[in-house]
Amino acid sequence: MFSLPAKLGLALIRLYQKWVSPLLGNVCRFSPSCSHYTYDAIVKYGLVKGGIMGFWRICRCNPFSEGGDDPVK
Repeated sequence: MFSLPAKLGLALIRLYQKWVSPLLGNVCRFSPSCSHYTYDAIVKYGLVKGGIMGFWRICRCNPFSEGGDDPVK
C-alpha cells in the first residue's frame, strides 16, 4: 500500500490531469505524458524516488528535446 503522502501526491497528479492538462492541450514531447510518467514512477518506486524521476522528466521536456517514447523503467 501507499503512504498518505504518496496518496496525496497521486491525487494531486490526477487533479492536474483532469482540470489543468486539458486547458494546456497536448504539449508534452514524450509518451507517456510527463504527468502519466510521474504517476507511474511514484506507483512503482514510491514518492521520493518517483517524484525525483518525474521532476527530471519534466526538466527534459523542453523545446530543445526530441522527446519520444520514454516509459518508466
